[in-house]
Amino acid sequence: MNTNLMNLPVLPLRGLNIYPNMIITFDVRRRMSIEAIERAMNEEQLVFVTAQKDASIEIPSEDDVYECGVIAKVKQVLKLPKNNLRVLVEGIKVAYLLKFTKEKPYIRADIEILERKSPKRKTVKLEAAVREISDLFGEYYSLSSHIDSESVMLIQNSLEDIEKFSYLVVSNINAPLEKRQKILEISNLSKRIEAIISLLISENEILRLSDEINNKVRDKIDKNQREYFLREQIKVIQNELGDREDITMEVNEYIKKLSKLTLSEEIEEKVLKEINRLQLMPTGSHEATVVRTYLDLFFELPWNKETKENTDLQRCKRILDRDHYGLNKVKERILEHIAVRSQKDAKSGMILCLVGPPGVGKTSIVSSIAKAIGRNYERLSLGGVRDEADIRGHRKTYIGAMPGRIINAVKIAGSKNPLILLDEVDKMASDFRGDPAAALLEVLDKEQNFNFRDHFLEVPFDLSDVMFITTANTVSTIPDALYDRLEVIELSGYTYYEKINIAKKYLIPKQLKEHGINKRVVNISDSGVEEIINFYTMEAGVRGLEREIATVIRKALYKSKIENISNVKVDNKNIEEYLGPRKYIEQNDTDIKEPGIVNGLAYTSYGGTLLNIEVNVLPGSGNIEITGKIGEVMQESAKAAICYIRSKYKEFNLEEDFYKTKDIHIHVPEGAVPKDGPSAGITIATAVVSALTNRPVRKDIAMTGEITIRGRVLAIGGLKEKSLAAHRAKIKNIIIPYENIKDISEISEEIVNDFNFIPVKNMDEVLENALKE
Repeated sequence: MNTNLMNLPVLPLRGLNIYPNMIITFDVRRRMSIEAIERAMNEEQLVFVTAQKDASIEIPSEDDVYECGVIAKVKQVLKLPKNNLRVLVEGIKVAYLLKFTKEKPYIRADIEILERKSPKRKTVKLEAAVREISDLFGEYYSLSSHIDSESVMLIQNSLEDIEKFSYLVVSNINAPLEKRQKILEISNLSKRIEAIISLLISENEILRLSDEINNKVRDKIDKNQREYFLREQIKVIQNELGDREDITMEVNEYIKKLSKLTLSEEIEEKVLKEINRLQLMPTGSHEATVVRTYLDLFFELPWNKETKENTDLQRCKRILDRDHYGLNKVKERILEHIAVRSQKDAKSGMILCLVGPPGVGKTSIVSSIAKAIGRNYERLSLGGVRDEADIRGHRKTYIGAMPGRIINAVKIAGSKNPLILLDEVDKMASDFRGDPAAALLEVLDKEQNFNFRDHFLEVPFDLSDVMFITTANTVSTIPDALYDRLEVIELSGYTYYEKINIAKKYLIPKQLKEHGINKRVVNISDSGVEEIINFYTMEAGVRGLEREIATVIRKALYKSKIENISNVKVDNKNIEEYLGPRKYIEQNDTDIKEPGIVNGLAYTSYGGTLLNIEVNVLPGSGNIEITGKIGEVMQESAKAAICYIRSKYKEFNLEEDFYKTKDIHIHVPEGAVPKDGPSAGITIATAVVSALTNRPVRKDIAMTGEITIRGRVLAIGGLKEKSLAAHRAKIKNIIIPYENIKDISEISEEIVNDFNFIPVKNMDEVLENALKE
């Protein structure tokens, strides 16, 4: 360890300490401190900066200051009125005060410098500690308001120099002087890192509690405001009939509110007209009630209020990654939007539509997006909405008339630029009351919605600053005109590996927190999670998986209470104790050997699914029976398949009139579930050929593709979701149309590597790969 001795002017600070690499500005008022600064400027601009133990002492002695401080360089001195100074200093090295050598007119002391260096090689333990500090500081930044994004970037860029990193982090923590001083005094880097972690955990907890207290105070204030409003109502009731004093006060209050708003001439004239109408109406008339409701709504709308959008891409990415695993397409598109918004006067006209099966995180990620970009958030559920007035509002011609959901959402959000989620946009309906989807056309068009007129409000309201995001399970039920305004992002179901990560990183911690326990009480092992995914859920999303995890935690907690066990471990060996027998049994390829049974793949609004098609051939008179509640398109696929087989009867060694002497029954199991679409064409054709030729189909293969009457195989949609369904069923070979090869790139690499995709152009190639010899 290198030791250096120096004799420097001393600058005692009250209520403040600095660290190496820290640049800070402060005012100097005490005469001895001013003299010390001037002496330093006449020498090498170096000064020893240390903190006073008691800030009230005007002239500190050697015992009144901390021994450990920092040698700092005076970078700039600015003279202020009354002979005061404003100085800019930069911390250089940690040093220790040995003794005062001079006390008047300024303090001078002998200083010992102790070198502190970062280790040449990071250990795994040190790397883990640094990452923990980085995560905790990110949380501190999100909770605190006094740190700017530039400081955060500076800290993130100093990760390679751990010594510098540690001092930069602690210099940005608004903690008591004593705690900060203790960290400065720790020379051992590992112990200093541990102390910083402890300090960050403590400060984060304090900030969270502070937020809770502020919310409680705010609720109390709201309660007092409600009581004030009720007292005012009592005064109105107690007034004699015909007394106009309160009406005049009410009108004056509305005019006062109007004067504080910046509105267009048209809007201002309309509101003044309504205020004048209210002044002329009898106090208790029904029409006066309608006008009051209108004016109250008008002044509750955020005409001139907006929140400042956060365009810090690193922070936004960190929040999105923290709240959701995967969903990279959505995150990337949102970050692109933020990048555009960060440019001055830039506008983004995007209306995102997140399309995917239930449970993949469409709704929850929108909430994270609002949090990341700093916008107020409001969610509208459009499922089952069939009245145009729900979007555009009612005409204010009767008591009970209300504004539409869009204007109401803006009012609740409290700013003119919120993020509004239009959930389940594919489930709107229409009837004699109008078409709500048509009403949404203006709302979601950036070229028109700057002048949106709600029927109740009757004046234009600017929606161009509102960020709309929609969600849907399928785009097939969204009207074409509305679909044209949306930028669709497909969210496919999660893979097996993604579900494991989501369960471990998000679902289990979330459910443990909701049940008020930690993993020391209930511990679900990795094997237990895999068992739940494989044998208790069969879904595209993770909603069912979360329910099963909640069931396990609930039952395990009950067991720990009843049997007085401090720790309950759940794994694949005892999972049945909590969830019962397996719900889904892994099918053995050798279980079904009969001809006429084929594994097909289908795409529904709930994701991909495995569709078994069965065919039986019986002696008869040529009847073709199709059962399983299938739609017209699927029936036409069956007819096309029969036509193709008749044209190839010689190649299949069939009699020329087989279609007259045999009855063919085509059945799709789960008969209560409606099914339709052309992609089952090659599956039906293969099943019929298998049954007619008595050749079984390989059970390790699934297929999807549209068939023509000439046997050509045409492209289909939803290949990614169908592949996930095959993956869940542990089928390794998939026959796909040749034209769908381009869609394989959209499937995650971990799934593609598990599959053998067999692209085909015609039915001859399908049968060659599917039928057993």
